[in-house]
Amino acid sequence: MRIDDRHQVAILQHGGILGSSGKTGLTLLRYSGAKIVAVIDQESAGGSLRELTGINRDVPIVPDVAAALAFQPDILAIGIAPPGGALPPEWWREIETAVAAGLSVVNGLHTYLGHNPELQMLLGDGQWIWDVRQEPPGLSIASAKARDLSCRRVLTVGTDMSIGKMSTSIELNRTAQQRGLRSKFVATGQAGLMIAGEGIALDAVRVDFAAGAVEHAVLRADRDADIVFVEGQGSLIHPGSTATLPLLRGSQPTHLVLVHRAGQTHVRNHPQVPIPPLPQVIQLYEIVAAAAGAFAPTRVAAIALNTGHIKEDEIALEAINQIRAQTGLPCTDPVRFGAAEILDAIIPS
Repeated sequence: MRIDDRHQVAILQHGGILGSSGKTGLTLLRYSGAKIVAVIDQESAGGSLRELTGINRDVPIVPDVAAALAFQPDILAIGIAPPGGALPPEWWREIETAVAAGLSVVNGLHTYLGHNPELQMLLGDGQWIWDVRQEPPGLSIASAKARDLSCRRVLTVGTDMSIGKMSTSIELNRTAQQRGLRSKFVATGQAGLMIAGEGIALDAVRVDFAAGAVEHAVLRADRDADIVFVEGQGSLIHPGSTATLPLLRGSQPTHLVLVHRAGQTHVRNHPQVPIPPLPQVIQLYEIVAAAAGAFAPTRVAAIALNTGHIKEDEIALEAINQIRAQTGLPCTDPVRFGAAEILDAIIPS
C-alpha cells in the first residue's frame, strides 16, 4: 500500500507546520506523488504553506477536517509524530469526522486505529485504515548476509533524531535515478513507507529482530538495484535511540552519509548531551560499523548539512564550507542545493 497520484489527500497537521512534531506531514508535502488538497492545522490556518515551510506546493491550510472536506479528499493522512507516537484524545473527533465522511485513513502513529470498533462501524465500502507501524511477519535475527551483496549500500546516520536522514536518502535516490542508475530507497519509518509503499517500520519491530528486518529489506532491494539508499533512524549519540545499531548491522553499509543540523551543539531536548566535534562523530560511526574488524570497513563519504532554518543561501553556503573545512569531506544541503555532490562522493560522475 502507498499514497500516490490516484489519491487526494488531506493531512492532519495540527501544530506541525511550525512545530517540531510535524515531519511526517511535511515529508508528504515535499515528496509524495499524491495530490494533497488540504493541510489541517489550527495554528496556521489561512496562511501560505509556501511561505511558512518553503515547500513548493500551493495547498490551502484549514482549521479542521470539516473545512477540508470542501476540497474533496479521499484520504486523511495523520502527519504528526508526537513524542511516543500516541494519539492525542482531541484528534479522535477529527478522525471520526473524516471516516464518517467517507475518507480512508493513513496512520503512522503507534496508536493503532484499524481495529477500533467505533471507527470500524463508520467504515463504508472501499474505505480502509492503514496502520503503517506494523511489524512484518516471518522475522528472523540478522546474520550479516548483506555484506556479501554486490550493490552499494548507503546508510544515512545522524547527530540527532529528526534531522534530515530520510530527506537525504530520498534526494540521493532521486539524483541517482536521474542519472540513469538502478537505485532503490529502503524506507524504515512511517513517512518513508507512505511514500515508497514498501520497507519496514523499524520502531514497530521487536528489538531482537530489528537488524534481521533491515537485512531482509536490503536483500530484497538488491534484486532490482545496484545502489540501495537505506533511510536512517535515530542517532548513536541520542540517549533514547535504539534504531541506529540495527540499521548498521542489518544493512552492512558500504558507505555512510552523516546528517547534521547547522549550528546544533546539543541533542535536541537534552541540553546535557553535547554533540561531539564532527570528526569524532565520523570516527564513532566508522568504528561501530566495522565492529573492530568483525564486519567490513565502511566510511563516511560525505556530510548532509540541514540548513532549513537558515533563510539566506549565502549564510547556508558559509555553514557548508565550514563543515567541509572541519571534516575534509564533501558537504552540501541535499534538499536546498541538490544531492549531486554527495552522490559524486559515493559514485563519481
